[in-house]
This record gives sequence, C-alpha cells and structure tokens, in this order.
Amino acid sequence: MIKTLNYLIVTCFGIGSIRFAPGTITSLITTVFLYSLFHIINLSNSSILIILLIVFLYSFYAVAEYIKYNEIKDPKEVVIDEFIGQSIPIYLYEISHSTSKDSTEAVLFYLYIFILFRFFDIKKPFPINFLDKKFKNSFGVIFDDVIAGLYVVLTLIIFMVIKSEFL
Repeated sequence: MIKTLNYLIVTCFGIGSIRFAPGTITSLITTVFLYSLFHIINLSNSSILIILLIVFLYSFYAVAEYIKYNEIKDPKEVVIDEFIGQSIPIYLYEISHSTSKDSTEAVLFYLYIFILFRFFDIKKPFPINFLDKKFKNSFGVIFDDVIAGLYVVLTLIIFMVIKSEFL
C-alpha cells in the first residue's frame, strides 16, 4: 500500500511514466493545477501553502524509498521534484501580488514562470548542476529543482526592477 502511494507521489499520479518529456508535462500540469487553485477555485493562500508543504515534506521520504532499490538515483519517472520546483515561483508570485489580479497578467506570468523553470531545470546552471551530480539521494533529486524555482523568482525580480526603472 505505502509502496503504491510512494509511486503515485513520485510520478505525480503516473505522469512521470509518460515516455516523452515527463518533466515538461508535469511542469505544465502543475502550472494549470495551481492556476486552477488560485484563480478558479479561489483556494486561500494558506490552504495552498499547507498542501505544498505536505507534498514537499512527504516527497523526501517517497523519493528516498523509491530510489532505494533503483540503480538510477534520479530516474526519469520521478517528477515530483518538477511539481515542487514549479510551485515555488508560482506560489511566491501569487502571494506577492495578493491584490486582485488581471487574469491576462496572471496567465502571462504563469507562462513566463513555466518557460523559465524549464530552462533552468534543463540547463542546470551552478549550483543546480552541483546538487544534481553531488547528491544522489532524495535531497539532490528535489533540491536541484528547488534551486531552479528560486532562479525563476530571482530572474522575475530582476526583470520587474529593470522594468520599473526604465519604463
């Protein structure tokens, strides 16, 4: 039972088993899922934070158990890290703009976040590449995507500062 639950968590309910671009598909579905929670269902920021924290914390255990008997320590089907990494900039965007948002603006920012996250997750600039190579455990699997998510946040902050200064 727990092995099945772990599999469902680490593969985001089987999305990771898709042969073509499971990480990108998971990131896209995460983006749509979070947009739905924030803008369609209108779930509170604190409720979404609790959900994300539970997923984040449980993921360390689930990934560790999943890779324990696997020769590959960062298997392609493990995509919960994409969910976590993609969630960070989206959640921070939403709480930093807690006032009523224009849906067009939100969709554009979600698109920017999606593209930037995939860029940083695929290119793996330092220290993402260091974490990816050095830590062959659940920490390394998850935290390289956490750092990619934080790079997205930093990039958007820099963009907004430049925009406010020159436009």
